[in-house]
Amino acid sequence: MQFPVFEWTRQPATPGSREQDMDSLHVTKRHRKLLKTSPVISNNLHNSTSPSFSGFPGTPPGRWQWHRLSHIQEARRRLMKEVCAKYKSSISRTITPHHVSRIFVEDKYKLLYCEVPKAGCSNWKRILMVLSGLASSTHEIKHDAVHYGNHLKRLDSFDRQGITRRLETYNKVLFVREPLERLVSAFRDKFQNPNTYYHPVFGKPIISKYRVNASKSALRTGSGVTFQEFMQYLLDVHRPVGMDIHWEPASQLCSPCLLDYDFIGKFETMEEEANFLLRRTGAPQNLTFPSFKDRNPKAERTSTHLTQRYFSQLSTSERQRAYDFYYMDYLMFNYSKPFKDLY
Repeated sequence: MQFPVFEWTRQPATPGSREQDMDSLHVTKRHRKLLKTSPVISNNLHNSTSPSFSGFPGTPPGRWQWHRLSHIQEARRRLMKEVCAKYKSSISRTITPHHVSRIFVEDKYKLLYCEVPKAGCSNWKRILMVLSGLASSTHEIKHDAVHYGNHLKRLDSFDRQGITRRLETYNKVLFVREPLERLVSAFRDKFQNPNTYYHPVFGKPIISKYRVNASKSALRTGSGVTFQEFMQYLLDVHRPVGMDIHWEPASQLCSPCLLDYDFIGKFETMEEEANFLLRRTGAPQNLTFPSFKDRNPKAERTSTHLTQRYFSQLSTSERQRAYDFYYMDYLMFNYSKPFKDLY
């Protein structure tokens, strides 16, 4: 296939952020109106082309399950392409290291995995470490080794030729999650648990700007950010501190309109789809996606019900703005509106 031109000038951005990337998708009211007046994007599973991942070295699941999951992938990729086509005027065709900086590389099995935080990325990194021969089992890999060990290679660490070759020949994988549920999961993890980075770096400026009569202790530590304060920060066009990968939209983190992913999985059906992908990739038969949670394992998992509870603290206008903020993720990955009063 013909591949986009590369440009190797790095763009300045907040660490871990793509918010200021001029090539990112930006949803305007005009775009929303165009989409609403355009023909409905079909998610029909029939009359599809064959799946991008071909062949299966090993014992497949039942034939019905195999075909069902293959057709789901075809529909997701088709939907993503149709949405991207509608926004083609807003999408750059130039790939920079910035666009591939969140992608991890596994050379033996030819996988490129784009990390979307709070969408199963810790366990996906464990899988990649086992595939790379760095561990024999996902269960023996501790949280710090996953996130701070620097054991996995990122795509932007290769030269131009190495990046181009891998993008053209490797299987590009992306797993996403219901956007507002992912947001609440990130807020709970970073602000409702002790954290030596997010409290001082994000919490202090958030409390300073949005809390009336903040105590000296809160201003000094940055602890105790409320969900309402966090949402004020997120939706503020003049944020006191930059964007972060844990709540940045997946459509910006992984540049799906630019990189054309071969496999689009969902957190909501993670184990089934991840194991389906592993079998298609030819991974060892005894390697399956782990279901354990190693961060705050006793805490209640962030669910649809819990997400609604958090968002009930906000006004209708704030919920609408939050939905608008993640609109491309909802559209591109076919998630339903989370609240009935949204337009």
